[in-house]
Amino acid sequence: MVRLLEHGADLVIGRRRPTTRAAWPLHARVANRELARRVRHRTGVALHDLGPLRVARREPYLSLNIDDARFGYPVATVVSAAREGWRIVQSDVTYRPRVGDSKVTGTVRGTFAAVRDMSAALR
Repeated sequence: MVRLLEHGADLVIGRRRPTTRAAWPLHARVANRELARRVRHRTGVALHDLGPLRVARREPYLSLNIDDARFGYPVATVVSAAREGWRIVQSDVTYRPRVGDSKVTGTVRGTFAAVRDMSAALR
């Protein structure tokens, strides 16, 4: 929330800074890097990570009408916010190894599902 106020941002997206290699599997990092590149190209937003965290004011966020209930919502959020002219910034977040299993980044299959959904949100 502080970054929203400090920089006059409408949307702040966390940029992962892994504490160890185990915190973020290689297949997930590669997929994220490519998707972030595609989002940058499509929106012009200086985005380097689709991020594990998003912060925005509630009412403006709800007005974006994000209806993706699957893995595409991070991309849909950025594309919609950029289309509306929002000021979008990234803020570093410490990223530690996950406690428990992840259905997305913990498996190659989950990563492919996320890439599929996020690619659809870019269309």
